[in-house]
Amino acid sequence: MARRRRPLVPEAREELDQLKVEVMKKKGYQIEDPDQTKFEVAKGLGIPLKEKGNQNLSSHDAGRIGGQIGGSMVHELIQRAKNQLNRQ
Repeated sequence: MARRRRPLVPEAREELDQLKVEVMKKKGYQIEDPDQTKFEVAKGLGIPLKEKGNQNLSSHDAGRIGGQIGGSMVHELIQRAKNQLNRQ
């Protein structure tokens, strides 16, 4: 399994995992476990991703998977920040 990136604030890991699940559910993925997100997204994109041994996975495909997840999370965080600013 790939190494897990550490958030700048380690205490935020649980909330970030919850955000990942929430955001990907909004996009139509059936995800309960944040660690399974990349596998569900890969399946949805038609990219063969295995638990181990993905050395043949192109960087383009890896970016498509990670971009779907990270991009969606960033988009959601920006929307939340805008909403919060509008409320002030």
